[in-house]
Amino acid sequence: MHHSIRNNLSRNSLALVPLALVLLAPAARGGEIDALPPAVRDANAQLLSQFFAQGGGASPAVLEYRRKLAEYQAARAAFDAEAGAYWSQISEKRKGRNAKRRSGQQVTLDDYVLGHPPLYNGPKKPVNPDPEETPDRPPKKPIPVVADFLRAAQELYQFTPQRPASEIEFKRAYARYALASGLTREQAVRVYSFETGGTGSHDVQAGIEHGGKRAISTAMGYNQLLTTNSVELLAEQGHELIRALSEKVARTSGPARQSLEHKLVVLKKMVAHAKSVPDTWSEHEKIGNTAQGWAMHAMVLDIDVGPMLQTHKLLTSVLFARAKGYTRPLTAAELEMMNLTGDGTGLDMVTMPQAMREQVPTSNFFQRGGYERNPVAIRHNTVAKLLAVTDDRMDANSSKPGARELAGAF
Repeated sequence: MHHSIRNNLSRNSLALVPLALVLLAPAARGGEIDALPPAVRDANAQLLSQFFAQGGGASPAVLEYRRKLAEYQAARAAFDAEAGAYWSQISEKRKGRNAKRRSGQQVTLDDYVLGHPPLYNGPKKPVNPDPEETPDRPPKKPIPVVADFLRAAQELYQFTPQRPASEIEFKRAYARYALASGLTREQAVRVYSFETGGTGSHDVQAGIEHGGKRAISTAMGYNQLLTTNSVELLAEQGHELIRALSEKVARTSGPARQSLEHKLVVLKKMVAHAKSVPDTWSEHEKIGNTAQGWAMHAMVLDIDVGPMLQTHKLLTSVLFARAKGYTRPLTAAELEMMNLTGDGTGLDMVTMPQAMREQVPTSNFFQRGGYERNPVAIRHNTVAKLLAVTDDRMDANSSKPGARELAGAF
């Protein structure tokens, strides 16, 4: 299809519009434009307006750009129609699996989409040679970094997290709390190896490691918590964090006790704020995108609260699997799947027998946007392959200095 568009384009760019309409009108009978999928319809409308609105006096470079843009939009619209159908099937099957689970029925191979999703391989979006033609996009909000989290905690709570004297101090605190809570050394060290590449510090942020200069998300620390994770953990595990910190206050005396008491007051306020909204990811995300959420996220850096947050990020998945009747200890790779895709979705993969893991595409566990931006899931496109590559990466990174030091702390 792309091929025939391209051949016709080279003769006369204005001939494209009727041609694109013909090519992209699979079911429009008697001029019923509504029979076209919306993506196709919108692309066609855009093409028409571009050609008729901007015909006069454009430079050859701009005309060539418009020709390429029209070609790109036509190819993209056709792809979107196909991909849309595939991903709505994924979503239907997911609903069916959830319903079966709720009523205690066995999930079988028929409950998954067994084909792989279409991937766009048409022309790339061209770059406009005349920037004046392109409407200004609002600038992207910069992603907050450690300095922003610390400033928010100071301004909103008059609180500065107590940073560890050395990385090994943080690792030991994490190991102590993780073991006491029921995580294994293997789970903690291998997830750390996967999440940080085996070298991460307690304040490592996604994108600003291994020479990277720009944060790509708010994911921070050994198990890469997002601001939303921090808000959610304060809301759901707050009682446990407060209990553990209160015990530490009771065992401490002198000036150290005063700063711990202040920390406990701040923690209680944060927990109350996190609990003040309904317990859903989207509500927690709203807080996470404000200074309030940034201040909460600063707790990840604190020597007392940070190790607890890192532990609970993984522990919630372990306990979720147990509560759902899954008694075998989770391997680190299985735990990482739950960490990456969310507990319900992750458990779906984890409880699947090996024979099914080899046949079920990873696309069943993603939303379309997440999948298309995830080269690992695309390349390792079955559950078995995705778990295997996760294990390989854990193996490779477990021998790096940070991972070895963490293993020693356990």
